[in-house]
Amino acid sequence: MRALLLAVLGLSFAHISLTSAAEPVVNRDAPLETIKTDFGLADGPSWTDKNSLYVPDVKGETLYQFWPKADRWATPLQEKVRISASYFNRGQLFVSDNGNSRIAVLNGNQLETLVQHDPAAKPAQKPNDLVVDVHGNIYYTLTGPGEVRYLPQGSSESLVVAKLAAPNGIILSPDEATLYVSAYADKQIWSYPLSAPGKAGEGSLFATMDDGPEKGADGMSIDRAGNVYCCGAADVWIWTPAGELIEKINTPTRPINCSFGGSDMNELYITGFGGLYRQAMRISGRSPEPAPFAEATESSPSTVLPENVTAYHNIPYAQYGTRKVLADIFVPQSKAGTTNPAVIVVHGGGWMKGDKTKFRALSLELARRGYTTMAIEYRLGGEAPFPAAIHDCLAASRYLHAHAKKYSTDPQRIYAMGGSAGGHLVGLMATGAGNPQLEGNGGWADASSKLKGAIVMAGPMQIGTGDVAERSKTGNSFYSNLFIGGSVDENPEGYQLADAYEKITPDDCPILFLVGELDKPERNAPSREKLQAAGVKTGVVVYPDAKHGCWNQLPWLTQFAEDADQFFQSLEH
Repeated sequence: MRALLLAVLGLSFAHISLTSAAEPVVNRDAPLETIKTDFGLADGPSWTDKNSLYVPDVKGETLYQFWPKADRWATPLQEKVRISASYFNRGQLFVSDNGNSRIAVLNGNQLETLVQHDPAAKPAQKPNDLVVDVHGNIYYTLTGPGEVRYLPQGSSESLVVAKLAAPNGIILSPDEATLYVSAYADKQIWSYPLSAPGKAGEGSLFATMDDGPEKGADGMSIDRAGNVYCCGAADVWIWTPAGELIEKINTPTRPINCSFGGSDMNELYITGFGGLYRQAMRISGRSPEPAPFAEATESSPSTVLPENVTAYHNIPYAQYGTRKVLADIFVPQSKAGTTNPAVIVVHGGGWMKGDKTKFRALSLELARRGYTTMAIEYRLGGEAPFPAAIHDCLAASRYLHAHAKKYSTDPQRIYAMGGSAGGHLVGLMATGAGNPQLEGNGGWADASSKLKGAIVMAGPMQIGTGDVAERSKTGNSFYSNLFIGGSVDENPEGYQLADAYEKITPDDCPILFLVGELDKPERNAPSREKLQAAGVKTGVVVYPDAKHGCWNQLPWLTQFAEDADQFFQSLEH
């Protein structure tokens, strides 16, 4: 099936230069693009939650902001400043202000100092690069003293790593359990286990660049699978989490730093001596953590964590080799002697894009109503073809069943809710639980994956027949062709395995369908009829004037949550 997927992508094994058995991550069908060349020296870029990219020009003493879709550039800072790196997270831009020996945050059109070092110190205490964790805590490198420092929110900094030769680039693993630091002069990458934020264990050599005598282990990035990227003397090097070299991206001039971006987070932006480059990727990076202080607007819901809800971010719930699949779990405080019902929340994105942050507002709205919510990522089609995604979803259910006590959850009241492609996966969870081909080996094999109820929000149940199958024959259903591998005629077994409609039996859990009036409410009529004939509780709620994806917008989000709550409660009586 993997060879078939590569054929669909228009790739061949000969076209991809591999140094290991690991799957390629670069989309070699798309050439490296040169976006802008007129920098003094472009350095550490970062992608924002507003579909724009910050690019500091360290020698030009300018901070740029770039909107790729509009091909528009702006300069958000009026002052001249030598920024060597930037990192956007939690709605804010954090920068390493190398010229002024400080770590700062962008506040309006000015930089606000977070920590100041002595510019006259010997050796020079000039911050080089930085990374910001899910809580807003900052790790940064001081190249001169050979140190990595940690700056927690609202507190003073501390030493994390000492006596490392010329530390430069820095990045965290997706689960934030490992800190990676590049040693510039020695062309080495070091990894440090983190027992807690800011608490690093003994470091170990992760990888070494062996491309000649020229110095250059520079800026770093990481993708959602935990593959590590580092800019070298001529290429961007990419390793698996086990330190196995996957491939390299050669750039016309020496690369300096890199960051994932793009509306689907599947573009790697690379800064170098020649300016700013962009490379399409087969695997995506991680979206910035949403701003926790965002207030609701007329159409956009709030992502503020409710006071009575505890958040557990980036929890590995499944693992395949070194690939950890993560979830954000939100646990409302329960009354003494009671446990919460739980909802596994599955994002959409055509099986090829999106991540667990996209349904953050819906997850929190359900948590406000007393549900433990588990917002999951899953392996997208560009990383691993079907059935990888459903393996992950059912592993999430097994994980929650196995860890119900830890998250104050009643294992007999575990539900799932998904939108669009996530709706399809939830429908398949409801009808395919227990199927060995769908369960996979992500862990927790002794636990149940069976749901008490499921909600499909505008997702297809029929895959082997119906609209998805028909469009796959013409190539119009690009996402399903990539996700499953070919068209329904080329891969009928794959489409049949992905079909939730065909798997409906009287043993299935109840399924409710939620859909906007302008989003093909008739889509799942055959599934509702088949469920009713099998004696399985089902129904549909159609929302007036609502389009696809309305569940992430007000006023529909609260309506969806209310209807979900009523449906789940109806199954408990």
